Amino acid sequence: MATWFYLQTIYGLALMMLVVIGYDIFLIVRFYNRHIKKIAFMFNAIENDDYAFKFTEKSGFKSDSMLNMALNRIKTLLEQAKTNAIQHEKYYELILNCVNTGIVVINESGYIFQTNGEAMRLLGLSVFTHTKQLRQIDENLMILFQNIQPNEKSQISFSNERGTVNLSIRASEMTINGEKRRILAVNDINSELDEQEIESWIRLIRVLTHEIMNAITPITSLSDTLIRLYGNKDDIREGLEVISSTGKGLIEFVDSYRQLTRIPPPKMKPFEVGPFLKNQIRLSQGERPIDIDLNVQPENLMVYADAQLLSQVMLNLLKNAIQAVESSPSGHIYIRAGLNTNEDVIVEISDNGCGIPEEIAQHIFIPFFTTKKDGSGIGLSIARQIMRLHNGSISLKRGSKPYSTTFVLTFG
Repeated sequence: MATWFYLQTIYGLALMMLVVIGYDIFLIVRFYNRHIKKIAFMFNAIENDDYAFKFTEKSGFKSDSMLNMALNRIKTLLEQAKTNAIQHEKYYELILNCVNTGIVVINESGYIFQTNGEAMRLLGLSVFTHTKQLRQIDENLMILFQNIQPNEKSQISFSNERGTVNLSIRASEMTINGEKRRILAVNDINSELDEQEIESWIRLIRVLTHEIMNAITPITSLSDTLIRLYGNKDDIREGLEVISSTGKGLIEFVDSYRQLTRIPPPKMKPFEVGPFLKNQIRLSQGERPIDIDLNVQPENLMVYADAQLLSQVMLNLLKNAIQAVESSPSGHIYIRAGLNTNEDVIVEISDNGCGIPEEIAQHIFIPFFTTKKDGSGIGLSIARQIMRLHNGSISLKRGSKPYSTTFVLTFG
């Protein structure tokens, strides 16, 4: 009997222990499932960019409170890391938009991951998502962007509404999350080419004027001496006078071209664009006034330049525009001044004359090139050099109706 009671007691205790253990297992599984659901919920929320959740840190169970505190801490750290990443991204984007080099990041399929403002300006695009968009600018430009390989450098020229654009493109490569991306650095080399060309012409003109002056000056001097000695003989005198006058005419002719090498450094100071342009219009009007419209925005637009040197540029451009329209009864000139997207001062001079043929347009800034019978061919060359001394540029862009010719002055 005692044995039976003893066995029953042991059985009861064992059953009780099983119940307790089972209940503990149930609680553990329940807590485990609850914790797993919390962790899954947190990661789903973070994956969906939702950081608004917060687990209660005051619970009846200490394990729940500890877990909730840990999860909230993880959420805070991840949220802070994301905020820092966004701030760094904006910081680097700001830096990219401040540099004078265009940056384009492309994947192997031609999709654009990132660009900066300078790249958009150089390419003349407002939206750039795929290299195929470059076909509307130039087919060869699209092919170059698609095929240029890392560590390669290439140059390309194309024409748009701003005129001829010369770009230098250098490629590098990096791998992000297993995907290769090419980084293209795009630079405008128009100014570099212009500067090299101008310097070459200046050196050539200096050599030519020096050699011609050295050869002509003794001839004119000698002819004047011979006139004084043998001036009583008409035939000799006439011949010597021809030699002398021809020599002096050549000296004046050569001396006029020395302007290209004798432009003084600009004396820069700020002045209002509107009054300056109005004065240039008054100076350019001849016997038959031409219809010239002026639009300056904002009205108090200021430029930092040498007004006297800039006057030479404006008067030359206005003279050319007037000659282009003066034979037309509906001749019209339009001058616009304002700011471009880079906050640079620009001045545009447009006319509705016959326009400049493409085969001539590419030569108009070359010294001595002219299509006019009485032209010297140095007006636009001097204008370009003056603008270069102002760290600016002068360009011919395609006219938009009703204007056939538009010159653009840009002050950097």
